[in-house]
Amino acid sequence: MKINAREVMSSGCFYRGNDTALFFDRVKARRLAGAFNRTAEWQLWKRARLIRRLFPHGGKNAFFEPPLRTEYGYNVSFGDNFYMNFDCMLLDVCPITIGDNVMFGPRVIVATPCHPLLMEERIQQQWDDGFYDLEYGKPITIGSGVWVASGSIICGGVSIGEGSIIAAGSVVVRDIPPHVLAGGVPCRVIRLLTEEDRLFPEVGKKPGEGHF
Repeated sequence: MKINAREVMSSGCFYRGNDTALFFDRVKARRLAGAFNRTAEWQLWKRARLIRRLFPHGGKNAFFEPPLRTEYGYNVSFGDNFYMNFDCMLLDVCPITIGDNVMFGPRVIVATPCHPLLMEERIQQQWDDGFYDLEYGKPITIGSGVWVASGSIICGGVSIGEGSIIAAGSVVVRDIPPHVLAGGVPCRVIRLLTEEDRLFPEVGKKPGEGHF
């Protein structure tokens, strides 16, 4: 039975990065990303079309600022109203799952790839089927309503809970619970987000409860 390299990679198992099918998948993604990055500011219709081709599992009303980088695109899924600011990277050897109403600041990196820790296992070497290095990935989940601020890095295997904020410059290496402000290197919970943080009391009220 022929091994499906895409399925092996996406499942988090060790895989060959130089597999021919994966190579052409990366070429396709980089061509689409390159075409998106070369668009003019007024070509919003063209940008939207390229994003739909690059990320086929996306929700409605997404908006991406160029430039962007991704490895495959098909392992990224995002909900409605996703916003990604300038110069972000989505490295999706494993699934990256993003909820609704998520915001990324500039230069956010979401990286699922992992490598062996020991040098002798990490370097390129001769295997029965060729000369290459082994790689694997860990999935990342970002809940609805999350704001990932500028320059943050989200590493493979973590989940960020609904409504949380990741402060600028953070490196997320462990799970973050919902509705908290978290930051630092490594990223840690700073405090809960509470009603004291509300700027507009009328926002979110049901009809008849107030007027904004």
